[in-house]
Order: sequence, then C-alpha cells, then structure tokens
Amino acid sequence: MSSHTATMREAAAAKWAAAKPITIGLAIGLIAGPVISGFSGFQVRTSTAQTAMRASVVEQQAAFCAERARAASTGTAQLDWQGRTDLARKWAAMPGSAVVDPEVVYACAGKLPA
Repeated sequence: MSSHTATMREAAAAKWAAAKPITIGLAIGLIAGPVISGFSGFQVRTSTAQTAMRASVVEQQAAFCAERARAASTGTAQLDWQGRTDLARKWAAMPGSAVVDPEVVYACAGKLPA
C-alpha cells in the first residue's frame, strides 16, 4: 500500500511541476492585467462615461438654445453677461420640457456672443 501511495505522490508531484509555471503565470496575469490596463487608460469607468455623455448632451442643448435665442432676438453680441444669461434662461428649456438646466443656461450664455 505504501508503494502505491508513493507512486501517486510522485505522479501528483510530476503533474504539479508541469502545471506550476502555467498556474503562476495565470495568477500573475489575473492580477496584473486589470492593473496595467487601468493605468494605461484602456478601461473606461462608468462615471467617466456618464460625465462625457452629460457634457455632450449639455453642449448639444446649449447649441440649440443659442440658435433659438439668436433667431428670436437681434444684437446678442452686444449684451452683457447678465443679459445673455437672462436670454439663455428663456430659451434653455427644451421643447416639451418646463425644466431649465443651469448647466445649459451657462453654456448657452457663453455661446451667445459668438
């Protein structure tokens, strides 16, 4: 019985010796892969994607607001900041919405003198 156990141990040791480099490489890859790709910028966090999406929505709505304000009134380039902000607040609400986003108002007021 002891010779059979010794043979099984030797076989297990031989299999482990063959699989050990692969197992160690897999463990290092599982740990280092996400760390390296995260530091090199290949991963995009949810908050980063949401921030970029929000900025693009605000930019698009501000462009609509500025065009609508220019079409409705003349001389927007001569208005001071408060005048542009008031005009932007009037046109910042998107059609079908009564809510005015302050970020859109700010961006729209910035686009009006251009």
